[in-house]
Amino acid sequence: MRPSIKRQDTPEQKPGIAEPKRLNLLNAIEQIVELSEGSGLKEQFFTDAARYIRYVGKKMHLTPIQAVLFAIFVDNSDDNNIRLSDFARHFCCRTVRIIRYMSDVDELERRKLVICCRERRAKSYRVPMYVVEALKENRCYEPKPLGNLTCDALFDELDDLFEQRSDNELTYEAFVEEVHRLFDANPQLHFVRRMDSYGLREWDWVLLLLFCHELVNRNDDIICSRDYESLYGGKSIFRMQERSLERGHNDLIRRKLVEYVNNDGFADRSNFKLTAGTINDLLGEVGISSQQAASGKDLLRCTDIVPRQLYYGEQEERQISQLTSLLSRERFDEIRQRLAADGMRQGFACLFYGAPGTGKTETAYQLARLTGRDIMAVNFAEMKSCWVGESEKNVKALFDRYRALVRDSEVTPILLFNEADALIGKRQEGAERAVDKMENTIQNIILQEMESLDGILIATTNLTQNLDKAFERRFLYKVEFARPSLRAKKAIWRTLLPDLTADEAGELAACYDFTGGQIENIARKHTVEKILSGKEHVSLDTLKQYCDSELIAAPDRRRKIGFGVN
Repeated sequence: MRPSIKRQDTPEQKPGIAEPKRLNLLNAIEQIVELSEGSGLKEQFFTDAARYIRYVGKKMHLTPIQAVLFAIFVDNSDDNNIRLSDFARHFCCRTVRIIRYMSDVDELERRKLVICCRERRAKSYRVPMYVVEALKENRCYEPKPLGNLTCDALFDELDDLFEQRSDNELTYEAFVEEVHRLFDANPQLHFVRRMDSYGLREWDWVLLLLFCHELVNRNDDIICSRDYESLYGGKSIFRMQERSLERGHNDLIRRKLVEYVNNDGFADRSNFKLTAGTINDLLGEVGISSQQAASGKDLLRCTDIVPRQLYYGEQEERQISQLTSLLSRERFDEIRQRLAADGMRQGFACLFYGAPGTGKTETAYQLARLTGRDIMAVNFAEMKSCWVGESEKNVKALFDRYRALVRDSEVTPILLFNEADALIGKRQEGAERAVDKMENTIQNIILQEMESLDGILIATTNLTQNLDKAFERRFLYKVEFARPSLRAKKAIWRTLLPDLTADEAGELAACYDFTGGQIENIARKHTVEKILSGKEHVSLDTLKQYCDSELIAAPDRRRKIGFGVN
């Protein structure tokens, strides 16, 4: 039986405890703390502290024992790890005595006056700052109303709940209950209605909610198993979800609410994200579309592309200028409309071919920057899947993703196939090996997609002799990138190494038949050497040593004999 409290308006004070002139929550709590120290929670304490306990209880809507426990919590509010043993030490009683009042502590937690952190072996508590702020204003903390929220405000509340769950301050069951209370109070929101309309089982529903929370509140659209490892109440649920997602059996995958992350053209089965359709269906109220949610891994914003000075031959210069004009916002839409009116395909496929380091990829980036177009970049040299049959699905998913970007973008983005040698080469006739059959299938899919392309595709390749004729026909523009002329090489040397004199740049250009990429390598070594040596000037002989080492794999292509400058 809990001790009763005798009414006594003027309690006998402990020596040294001054009676507060005007009672408020903080000095009443202080008196309870002082009088309860070492009291063992005996009857005399409740008699002595009756006035203060009644005041706190009435003001905070608490029972007498809850008021006492709350006072001790507040006195330890600077500690985020308050334990029941702290109470036992304060009262000078057995811990088991405190355990008798656990239902009262649970009520304080339900009222959000204290927050519990549930570690594996023990519980600890903390007093949230909003409660302390309310006490300073001599008022009882009341949770703010949950109803009539905007979608942004609802995601703010979800952020708090997910953070408390992550910190083990809410059990999984309590977390789900709090989310349902939040949703029940806001049926007017499209997000709430659509989430409920999916009819998912609870585990999947909560996981989908996590995906939305991470995208909206963390700007993170890629989820892996460690992001939801501590979400559920037990390891068994987590492992079941992990396996079903990786194997594609989960309802979120089957119903195309969630998909595998596209990692350089193939599905990464350990990372997941919301599909474009789900994003557009659920998150329009918070101003997020599938275009805005696109991962930075394979989508490069045109505003993030650094301007670079590139040097071309006369023919390349003319073709690149024509493409830049064609892809400008003003001309592109006009040309597409004319093509549509004439019953022609509206997609543009361009092939950039030539030796490595001649500026093919960088030209694609600069075209995107100059025409205000984002780039979805795919490195086909790395596009191989370890699951038989998955590569074909990955290619289809890649084009599906690009179509979604085109649909949701104000300005059509560019799909860049970088280092596409392996996938636009001649198809294998009479292929019998599984790998050859797979590559033929992939090529056929790409050919079909290029035929119906509604956008801009740029492919770069180092080889053209082995180009499949079917691919060749589908590239409307083909630009050959030749090795730079002597004049262009000299200009590149002086651009990348401004300290060079005209004669030094001319000598290096004449002695070494380098591409722009190779000259950039030398410039980087030059910068590193300046940092290491502390010298601002690196000699021409040192630069020549760098040049010689750049050609170490091709001794027959070392320095030319003699030099001259055009």
